[in-house]
Amino acid sequence: MRQEDIEETVAESGYRQIRADILFGRLAPGQKLKLENLKGAYGTSVSTLREILNRLTSEGLVVAEGQRGFEVAPVSVADLREIAGLRLLLEEHALEQSFEQGDVEWEAQLVSAHYKLARMEKVMASGDTSQAEDWKRYDWEFHQALIAACGSRLLMETHSSVFDKYLRYQMVALSYRGSVAEEEHRQLLEAALRRDSATAKQILQRHIQAGVEHALGRGLLAALPAQK
Repeated sequence: MRQEDIEETVAESGYRQIRADILFGRLAPGQKLKLENLKGAYGTSVSTLREILNRLTSEGLVVAEGQRGFEVAPVSVADLREIAGLRLLLEEHALEQSFEQGDVEWEAQLVSAHYKLARMEKVMASGDTSQAEDWKRYDWEFHQALIAACGSRLLMETHSSVFDKYLRYQMVALSYRGSVAEEEHRQLLEAALRRDSATAKQILQRHIQAGVEHALGRGLLAALPAQK
């Protein structure tokens, strides 16, 4: 393998790792990202780290502080509400298109995605939060499966980017809502199999809004660094 290819592979691997660590809260909102510390943790050079962090800055997950370096993007109630609203707007539109165009293969993938999510929700309901990251991955997969037949790669990519930012809030601020959320996912599956987009939109609105209000009601953002 050429040296250029090796460097590109290292950079892409480092990007995925740092991005995942931000989304899943291992790198906390507002945390300073010191290049020397990250170099050892992620096994990459300072110059590659700058490229990675600039890339993440363009995605809104990292903030560049001029000559002072980088930090993980902070959080705020207003930002959470805006992200949730944008997610709902995109997902409702994609969901309607997906329901119209989905075939048997789409149904099978959707049922499979829901099965995995439902199994993990049972684990969460038991009080075992050790697999919380898997729970959120399966949540992401289920909602992506709902809109997978929408026919627009750009719409899917845009929704995925917004959902990732929403996922970060879920990991650092939103908590598991128990059987209520589990039931909403089941209802979304049933509405999809019936191709009932009107009902699915109503459930989705309730699902997202209730999750946001649940977190805000518990004050889980109060102790986190706020956006300036």
